Amino acid sequence: MHGLINRAVQCFVRDIYGADSWATLGAATGVGTGGFESMLTYDDEITFRLLDELCRMRKRPAEDILEDIGTYLVTHPNTRAIRRLLRFGGQSFTELLHSLDDLPDRARLAVPELELPALHLTELKTGRFKLEVASSRGGFGPVMAGVLRALADDYGALAFLQLQSAMVPREVLVIDLLDAEFAEAKQFYLGGGLERPAEGAQ
Repeated sequence: MHGLINRAVQCFVRDIYGADSWATLGAATGVGTGGFESMLTYDDEITFRLLDELCRMRKRPAEDILEDIGTYLVTHPNTRAIRRLLRFGGQSFTELLHSLDDLPDRARLAVPELELPALHLTELKTGRFKLEVASSRGGFGPVMAGVLRALADDYGALAFLQLQSAMVPREVLVIDLLDAEFAEAKQFYLGGGLERPAEGAQ
């Protein structure tokens, strides 16, 4: 598994649960408090052992933890670069959905060694979409559910998402876009930098 993915899990635990939780998790899995180097590659079993132990520590199912990681990747101040990469996909939530097929290729432009699962979006009817997430070990489906729920909020869209199938090698996520302009979208600046609230916002 690419170090960026392991590093994302490490940062999630540290930022959400605290440094002590990461120290406990690192010790329990043999990773140590130093954690992962972003540009190295690690055996997949290390990643899954890390997630299994995290679920045991938090007493929560893996699907919930993985969805929380997806939400974290979009919403936490320390992951602004990931939010920017995703928001480049479109000016609206609908445009973003239609750009998901290209997301693995866009990610590889930034990090050539990063292998993300293949994504395939099908529009079943107006406002209803099916996203297929293809990976050899699974787990990316719940992550994408968290990512897309957070992005729907980011775009001001009202959407209902359901992980319909978590069967390896293809996980299926159904997305019902109920209202594309339900609320005001959050500000987004293509150039990065500090993001400011919309004029008049508190």
